[in-house]
Amino acid sequence: MKTNGFPLDIDSLQQPCICGQSHALSTKEIILEKEALERLPFLLGGSDYPYRTPVVICDTNTWRVAGDRVCRLLAHCPSICLQADHLHADENAVETVLSSLPADADILLAVGAGTIHDITRYVSFQKGIPFFSIPTAASVDGFVSTVAAMTWHGFKKSFSAAAPICVLADSTVFSQAPGRLTASGISDLFGKYTAIADWKIAHAITGETICAKVCQMELEAVEQVQKDLAGIHAGKEESCERLMYGLLLSGLAMQMVGSSRPASGAEHHLSHFWEMEILNPCLDAYHGEKVSVGLVYTLGVYQKAVQKLRTGAFLIPDYSGINRETIHRYFGPKGMEEEILQENQADPLLAISRERIEESLQEILTILEELPAAQEIRDLLHAAGCMVCPEDIGLPDQIMDLSGKLSPYVRKRLTMMRLLHRFQFVHD
Repeated sequence: MKTNGFPLDIDSLQQPCICGQSHALSTKEIILEKEALERLPFLLGGSDYPYRTPVVICDTNTWRVAGDRVCRLLAHCPSICLQADHLHADENAVETVLSSLPADADILLAVGAGTIHDITRYVSFQKGIPFFSIPTAASVDGFVSTVAAMTWHGFKKSFSAAAPICVLADSTVFSQAPGRLTASGISDLFGKYTAIADWKIAHAITGETICAKVCQMELEAVEQVQKDLAGIHAGKEESCERLMYGLLLSGLAMQMVGSSRPASGAEHHLSHFWEMEILNPCLDAYHGEKVSVGLVYTLGVYQKAVQKLRTGAFLIPDYSGINRETIHRYFGPKGMEEEILQENQADPLLAISRERIEESLQEILTILEELPAAQEIRDLLHAAGCMVCPEDIGLPDQIMDLSGKLSPYVRKRLTMMRLLHRFQFVHD
């Protein structure tokens, strides 16, 4: 793997791990360097990538940034260029790509950021056609993910998808992306703080499989980016390479465990919930921007929970499952009640006894107390040009607490935000 000085050996990540599992990766190669795109004509058609009929998938913005150049490098190969305005990773975009795809296409080239990659990885998986990732902005951590986050008939879902077999991350391209996109990438990466804490808590209380090596990879990626926030915010090429490296590392972590667990917790569930527009209007905000607002809010909730739990002023009442009346009240008007009930059929809280919560409480508190303070992260993100307040992304502040209570239902995954449903605080 060529990473311009950033040390990572894909083969070593697939060796037997301390967690007792072998982590398979479907991404064979990552090239992260200046002018990485110039390698493309020499890679395709060679022994490692013997493909002859590539098709570029991009949008009208990323066509101008790199799509046109990619097509010219490959002797004007076919392209599918989606309209960038109001483009979403949804059933409509997928249908457009599927209906436009040449019958003889044997390799797809995703030229774009998060939305283009989700669309391409979904189509790649459905059609059995491999793809190359060509990021045009360091805006998300999903470039090498095996999961596509899609809005399907209004409902936010995660679909099994294909990871790219090769990534060509050209720093002369993505370092020139609009600052708002780069800030979104910082925000997405910082979300790993609560995602990893939620995973550790789930492991502590249910025995859910966890990998310490993957957790360490994620947090080290965040720490390296945190040290260089000023350079990233200034658009320095080497600094932006460090951000892209961290985002790709996070994607590999998801590949290693076969799910988004290392990268997505309560902060992402809030983002998905807002994208479903249950309480709020349509938001003109990038994925990472919603994640950072969700992160700051989640850190605040967890801090308050620690303070309350430390006082002992709480009860753990009996639990009989999700409140169907609540689901009907809030998700029913949007036509999503059945999907939410189906998603939560295997309610993770039902399997957790009061005694188990009590036994695990000290370990849970220790995990939460290792998190950075909400104000610290808010200040760091704000200084890096990231959005951190609800009003930054058009969210009414008064819906935040209700969002926190409802957002765990968008996934059956256990998080601390969901576990708080089992507690009754005396002074609430």
